[in-house]
Amino acid sequence: MSKNTSKNQYSADSIQALEGMEHVRKRPSMYIGDVGSRGLHHLVYEVVDNSIDEAMAGYCSSIKIEINKDTSLTVEDDGRGIPVGMHKKEGVSALEVVMTKIGAGGKFDKDSYKVSGGLHGVGVSCVNALSESLTARVFRDGKEYEQTYSKGKPNSSVKEVGKSDKRGTLVTFTPDKEIFKEVTDFDYDILSNRMRELSFLNKGLTISITDNRKKGKDGKPLSETFHSKEGLSEFIKYLDESREPIINDIIKMEGEKNSIPVEVAMIYNSSFSENLHSYVNNINTHEGGTHLSGFRRGLTNTLKKYADSSGLTDKLKFDISGDDFREGLTAVISVKVAEPQFEGQTKTKLGNREVSAAVSQAVSEMLENYLEENPNDSKIIVQKVILAAQARHAARQAREMIQRKTVMTGGGLPGKLSDCSETDPLKCEVFLVEGDSAGGTAKQGRDRVFQAILPLRGKILNVEKAQQHRVFENEEIRNIYTALGVSIGTEEDSKALNLEKLRYNKIIIMCDADVDGSHISTLILTFFFRYMRELVEGGNVYIATPPLYLVKKGNKKTYAWNDKERDNLAKEFGSGVSIQRYKGLGEMNADQLWDTTMNPETRTLRQISLNFDNSQEAERWFSTLMGDDVPPRRKFIEENAVYAKIDA
Repeated sequence: MSKNTSKNQYSADSIQALEGMEHVRKRPSMYIGDVGSRGLHHLVYEVVDNSIDEAMAGYCSSIKIEINKDTSLTVEDDGRGIPVGMHKKEGVSALEVVMTKIGAGGKFDKDSYKVSGGLHGVGVSCVNALSESLTARVFRDGKEYEQTYSKGKPNSSVKEVGKSDKRGTLVTFTPDKEIFKEVTDFDYDILSNRMRELSFLNKGLTISITDNRKKGKDGKPLSETFHSKEGLSEFIKYLDESREPIINDIIKMEGEKNSIPVEVAMIYNSSFSENLHSYVNNINTHEGGTHLSGFRRGLTNTLKKYADSSGLTDKLKFDISGDDFREGLTAVISVKVAEPQFEGQTKTKLGNREVSAAVSQAVSEMLENYLEENPNDSKIIVQKVILAAQARHAARQAREMIQRKTVMTGGGLPGKLSDCSETDPLKCEVFLVEGDSAGGTAKQGRDRVFQAILPLRGKILNVEKAQQHRVFENEEIRNIYTALGVSIGTEEDSKALNLEKLRYNKIIIMCDADVDGSHISTLILTFFFRYMRELVEGGNVYIATPPLYLVKKGNKKTYAWNDKERDNLAKEFGSGVSIQRYKGLGEMNADQLWDTTMNPETRTLRQISLNFDNSQEAERWFSTLMGDDVPPRRKFIEENAVYAKIDA
């Protein structure tokens, strides 16, 4: 046996102790989730969180965000300004401590902030560590101070650079391209949606965002200003813009329970989906937690008690479940917790047990008062619950029919499915193809080893407008469930999926590159969003991108995916060029479909992802585009389409 060399010896010297900023740069995903788009925008949220903390403490009324032309971003508030005096323990300015020390900040001092969003203590120092440059300017006590940093390290000490009658803090940072290698451009829509959300959650606060890279309709830089007087009530109106309310007023409450500030707003609409959004100290807890469970318990217990006493449920032959009370419900729950306990660094699930009882009690009192004071609306709500229970009972039978046909129970695969020979799901993909004709071409062109084809007949059911049992009774949807091998949840959680038997890692929607194809793609995406969201969140769902044109001249040919590419190719080829417009996938031969759309070496797939920070926007747009209300959809088309035929 050979002796260990110095290169492979494992000794005390082998242990690397990474501290503070160095550790953030070495392991950025531990602090911001990832180094893609989500992590990049998380930097902005961390800086804005400091300003929001000032607003919640009562010292800030305005926050301004500017996306600059040079890939930097600026956040300015009119709060007290970060202290700049000497920090006794560290021996440097308090500003430098906040900007360079992980775990430093006034939010750990209860005298400074009673409630704060960023209690993990990485905040702006984490942003500094992941920025190639950062400038902090403080307006305080009639003076202006400044300090600059490079990759988290100060370039000099804090300096007084002038007099000023302003107050507050201004931070400009440029994300480090060494960290964010794939994406360094801020997305205006992502940021504006979050700022709108924050304005609803902090009524009275004015938040503006400006994008100096783009021009608005007035020729000036693209800009929006958000200010909410009513808070969560306005949030509900915004979320439910395209839904039809079935009661007259938004049910709302704001107060303290067990020293925990609780704010709730909710309304019932004619839809069949549950639309709940929960927040803790302005953080979107998309995985819920104790505050959400408290809301559900308070809602269910109070409504059940009222429904039973009303006598309206006497003829029901089965029990009403918690799901039934939440069908057609849109609600926002916001709590402020002094010392929140989040599960995980990304702050997505609240764990404080005491919050559950506080929210449950608050919701119970709110609903009891509303039901007593609004008997007509109360009756409408109970009738909605009864219809939901009857539909759920019917859906159970439809689910059982699907389960009997799944692979797990030996019922076999759909007859239209052309399966692949590979059995490892991680290596397999299935194409959901529009129509039998295109499905036949895809079957001929595919790689049979790892690619499966499931043709779908016409336009599948719009699940946004359908009750659950209608969804499960639809043949095309049943075929999707069966082909994928997933099992549907229990009666208590009827949309939950068991993905243990998922047969394909990639689920690819492949439709014609025209208006009808886009509509079918949207119908399928709506189904996945409402009934198989776990697959969307897991990054399993994709959209194929077939070309629109074949441009030829003699033996030379190439494909174009839009009109601009077609025109450029036609100009490049010169006279004698021939252009073929593909009206559908079925017009391609098998080789063409493989080369352009199915071959992993040459194809382009668009992965469908769900941004948790703006999940309420996804809910809102699916409702707008696929719901019953026409005016919001018309407005969206007019504002976003280059040309569209609008059907009333």
